[in-house]
Amino acid sequence: MSRPGPLSQDPIAEAYRQWIEHGWGSVADGMALVTSLVRAQQIVMARVDVALKPSGLTFSRYELLQLLSFSKTGALPMAKASARLQVHPTSVTNTVDRLEAAGLVNRVPHPTDRRATLIEITTAGRESVAAATEALNAQVFAEPGLPPESGRELLRLLAQFRHDAGDFETGDPENLAFHATWRPDPE
Repeated sequence: MSRPGPLSQDPIAEAYRQWIEHGWGSVADGMALVTSLVRAQQIVMARVDVALKPSGLTFSRYELLQLLSFSKTGALPMAKASARLQVHPTSVTNTVDRLEAAGLVNRVPHPTDRRATLIEITTAGRESVAAATEALNAQVFAEPGLPPESGRELLRLLAQFRHDAGDFETGDPENLAFHATWRPDPE
């Protein structure tokens, strides 16, 4: 299926006009902002899906494999993986089921807590996430779709939004962790 070309007009601008016309002008900016964020997420995820397609991974499976590959031992308790990925434990369980079926992770008993299960990345999982990372770096992350200064400003604004929504804490609200110093291009 081929990708359709751009629309002749911005449907969010039209929705904005309609919101005002229907008497919802006081919330039209919010509607346009939320709708634009959702559409931007769809655009980014379509690019991510294309980059990940050869690996057979979804972004959630990729994120879990990358999290495991970054861990010191290549294994994490399922509850910790759920917390770090900020997803419900059921979602991690479903993701682990699929990755385990593909031979990319194993469930292993926790060495000191009989109630916990560790998710452990396999050699095949490390190879898969490394190839997927190369594809994402080249096809998505190297050119995220905005000039560097605009990207930094958007990242700062989104970090502020996430912080204010309770997504993470920081001791310095002006810095918001790495966001004030982030640079997408190596210097």
